[in-house]
Amino acid sequence: MSGFYAQAIEATVSAIMQPKPLPTSGTPVVAIIGGGVSGAGVAYHLARAVDDAHAVIVVFEPRAELGRGLAYDTDDPAHRINVPAAKMSLQPDDQGEFQTWIDARDAVACDPEARRSDGQIFPRRRLFGDYVASLLKSFLDDGSVHHCRAAVTHVERRAGRWSIRDDKGGVTEADIVAIATSHPPPVAPGRLTTLLAAHPRFVADTTKPGALDVIRPHDRVLVIGNGLTAADVIASLAGRGHDGPVTAISRRGLRSRGHASVPQPLYGDFVADAAPTAVSLLAGIRAAIDAAKAQGISWHGVIDQVRAQGFDLWQALPMPERRRVVRHLRAYWDVHRFRIAPQVKAVLDAAIVAGRLEILAGSVADARIEGERIACTLQPRHRRQPLERSYDAVVVTTGPAHGGILETQPWLAALAASGHLSLDPAGLGLACTERSEAIGPSGTADPSLLISGPLARGTFGELMGLPQVTEHAFFVATEIAAKLRLAAPNTHPA
Repeated sequence: MSGFYAQAIEATVSAIMQPKPLPTSGTPVVAIIGGGVSGAGVAYHLARAVDDAHAVIVVFEPRAELGRGLAYDTDDPAHRINVPAAKMSLQPDDQGEFQTWIDARDAVACDPEARRSDGQIFPRRRLFGDYVASLLKSFLDDGSVHHCRAAVTHVERRAGRWSIRDDKGGVTEADIVAIATSHPPPVAPGRLTTLLAAHPRFVADTTKPGALDVIRPHDRVLVIGNGLTAADVIASLAGRGHDGPVTAISRRGLRSRGHASVPQPLYGDFVADAAPTAVSLLAGIRAAIDAAKAQGISWHGVIDQVRAQGFDLWQALPMPERRRVVRHLRAYWDVHRFRIAPQVKAVLDAAIVAGRLEILAGSVADARIEGERIACTLQPRHRRQPLERSYDAVVVTTGPAHGGILETQPWLAALAASGHLSLDPAGLGLACTERSEAIGPSGTADPSLLISGPLARGTFGELMGLPQVTEHAFFVATEIAAKLRLAAPNTHPA
């Protein structure tokens, strides 16, 4: 577990900086909104920390199983985890638990492509969801965790508690709420949604079931975006037999990188003399990569060290510099940090060699529907002359619109309007303290409202992939457990 989380948890347990006691009525109720890996992780670790005599844990998640979320609720065989299974786990102190779980069940026996020649396993993403669901099963069976298979429609503060309404007509009163919702959906650039909404093969949101079913085998496809989602889309289309030309366009034309041929050791120390600016941070990373190369270590080891020390690096940057990182460096960070699985990389490499995949740096300046086709004006970066292209389908794979998170769910907007939530200044999600307590527009933190997972990234820095999401879920669960103990000092959790 990283240094920050270990120290923060120790401080919580020892009652340093004790949180404000929470009002309760009988057995306290903890409501977790969102049952993906982050929300499921909070529920799992909290259930292990307390028993049902000390808290009722309710997870609101419309999906049939907890622990899947958008990422792991997919049946597409082309969708694979993008890090080796040996580095995926719900346990902060046991990184290899997922691979142990796989080996014990021979869980990739029907997926021969999962196991690489070097022994690393990159299974289909759904399998990780199976693993998380299996860890929660005993807690669901014995009632320690309750799965409310419904979507939250409204949350408000009432008489010292939280009143939560859902789309099944239920009302739940809770003492503590943890917001663990997924990323907001992507947003098509400019006016594309308005211009192309009427076209049957304009795919604005690839997370919707069957979104790619409208694309035919020989269609000419424009993919807007070039990150992990774009790679998934291109691999999925290839797996379905699509052999038409594909253009992937993004502002910088950066393609997600692959993994090192062999595991690389962590390299560099970015905390001892933490960079105070985005420019100095970038210079330090580049210098470390050069030094690592001289020792036979690839850039992967340097980037992994930056990730491991991400919280301390982020805290050393003043807010204006954090904004510069987000604006100017985030795209470069993403393609090096979030690497594609070898199987997916092989599909993309083959498509490039065959001339079926073109990667462009630029933007979509205009688009219009012409019969069954979509005429697009592409503006390449660093070129004055635009390109006129015709496509049969357009697929949006841009990143999540974090700045618009409050508009994605009415209950989030209502919490913001009532003074309980605000956007974080870095533009990465929701504002919260280093205890993960939500901060409202007034700047006041609410000890009974917590943010778990990627939406807390503005405060915690690197919170997009495992093991950081796992560590943060464990941290939030520990914070909640401490609050419950303070609220009921005469109880003794098992």
